[in-house]
Amino acid sequence: MNKIFKEFSDFLKQYNVIGLAVAIIIGGKLNQLVTSIVNDLLMPAIFQPVLARLHLDSIEEIAWRGIYWGKVLSAMLDFLIVAFLVFLLVRAVNRATTRLKEGAEKVAETAQKVIKK
Repeated sequence: MNKIFKEFSDFLKQYNVIGLAVAIIIGGKLNQLVTSIVNDLLMPAIFQPVLARLHLDSIEEIAWRGIYWGKVLSAMLDFLIVAFLVFLLVRAVNRATTRLKEGAEKVAETAQKVIKK
């Protein structure tokens, strides 16, 4: 039985399953937050005059010939906001990684100079 737990522990460590699970949970919550921002803040603020003239309560109710254009527009805004946030996150991680590499290279150069003396 200990062998199975050891293999399972190695599996979790090797494939970083816990980190993946945390990322999925945070991603889901980020999606909820962005959806709420789009549906509850942006859409009413931007499209309220249009909705009032159409006698609609929500952008998602806008339809023409059975196509719910409001839902499509809302989903597009959701996607764009999430994609932009992911872009900003990846950009920040890439910059931090570059700075760490540059710092490590400077430390290695300094260490080599000290060793040569």
